[in-house]
Amino acid sequence: MKIYNTLTRQKEEFVPIDEKEIKIYVCGPTVYNYFHIGNARPFVVFDTLRNYLQYRGKNVKFVQNFTDVDDKIINKAREEGVDASEISEKYVEEYYKDAAALNVQKASVHPKVTENMNEIIGFVQGLIDKGYAYEIDGDVYYSTRKFSDYGKLSKQNIEDLESGARIEVGEKKKDPLDFALWKAQKKQDEIAWESPWGMGRPGWHIECSVMSTKYLGETIDIHAGGQDLTFPHHENEIAQTEAQTGKPFANYWMHNGYITIDNEKMSKSKGNFFTVRDILKDYDGEVMRFFLLSGHYRSPINFSQELMEQAKNSLARMQNAKLHLQHLIQNGEGSMTHDEAAQFANLEKYRDKFNNAMEDDLNTADAISAVFELIRDMNTVTKDGASKEFSEKSLSLLDELTGVLGLLRKEASDTEMDSEIQKLIEERQEARKAKNFARADEIRDVLKEKGITLKDTPQGVQIIRESC
Repeated sequence: MKIYNTLTRQKEEFVPIDEKEIKIYVCGPTVYNYFHIGNARPFVVFDTLRNYLQYRGKNVKFVQNFTDVDDKIINKAREEGVDASEISEKYVEEYYKDAAALNVQKASVHPKVTENMNEIIGFVQGLIDKGYAYEIDGDVYYSTRKFSDYGKLSKQNIEDLESGARIEVGEKKKDPLDFALWKAQKKQDEIAWESPWGMGRPGWHIECSVMSTKYLGETIDIHAGGQDLTFPHHENEIAQTEAQTGKPFANYWMHNGYITIDNEKMSKSKGNFFTVRDILKDYDGEVMRFFLLSGHYRSPINFSQELMEQAKNSLARMQNAKLHLQHLIQNGEGSMTHDEAAQFANLEKYRDKFNNAMEDDLNTADAISAVFELIRDMNTVTKDGASKEFSEKSLSLLDELTGVLGLLRKEASDTEMDSEIQKLIEERQEARKAKNFARADEIRDVLKEKGITLKDTPQGVQIIRESC
């Protein structure tokens, strides 16, 4: 597999440190609100990376943190008159709900900042002891100039960074380029922990260095996140971690591209800020996942209602292909004929096409195209029916590939429809048997309004979902 490495700015052959276990760290959400569509992209993209590696027989240890200590959490707690932990705990649970709607699996470990405070304090002290950090009035800062490779991820040099650096009001750091490792408690209502430097809490960057090394080791295979994290967050993680360990932090850095909203940057002030919870009111989570995987992960992607409708219709094509095969299995019989065996062997080439796309820097756009080519040929073969064995093998292949993408896990099969729709379908069948065609047509129209078309075939009634 080839991966585009942000560190080297080129595609590289992916060579794991240990073939027995691939170690991946992905930056998770700051839990003070529902996560938005921009956050959703790395969650879906790197969940798909894990799926693919596991599909190829690899064992993956996947760590994604929760930032449950942050100014935004403290400010929201003040607004609502509650403890900061209530805010963070609430939105951790809300994250799990929305992630599940997108078919994003839980990480191997979901560490929280508050659960790793001793390790964070020890890490900061280690940097002080090594001469990479210093304390002033309870605040601890990292001496950026002490790390000679600073800027190697974002390809910036110290001189360029210096021109734009500022010391904010209240900061006492020695150099504008230095960043906070530990922040002294400023107000009594701020959440804080005891430390060698007084009551305080961690800076943002230190948490990921600590949790990555704790749960995955000093050097990991892949560190991933959104493009916006390249600088300063990931740059600072490298500086801290490599100063502490003396070893490379991550061998491969992967960053997904930005999302715009109707070709504009997402902004609350512009009124185009959408949380996943908002979007789920209008679209199924699988539609959103399909949309997020429909372009290459490194390319910018534009979110709009028109594009979501296209994703909805495309996913419906996939769902209908699955329903069609389920229908043939339910009503078919027998083993594959000689011709069907040859036809199925021809369909298997799409597995190779799918894998080749995924091997090329996780090209999910081309992988989805391979799935649709498979569906096209599959439909051609089965348009007049098929043996049960051929249908089962075809469905297994379809499930295999869409499963890697995290799609068709919530398929609407005949047996999983809600009771009202199932009763209408059965009533229509009875009306047709009784030659009450007026009632049968009436039920057909009612079902069509609900996005369901019934197609009478030699193998029985086929149910087609027009939307998801």
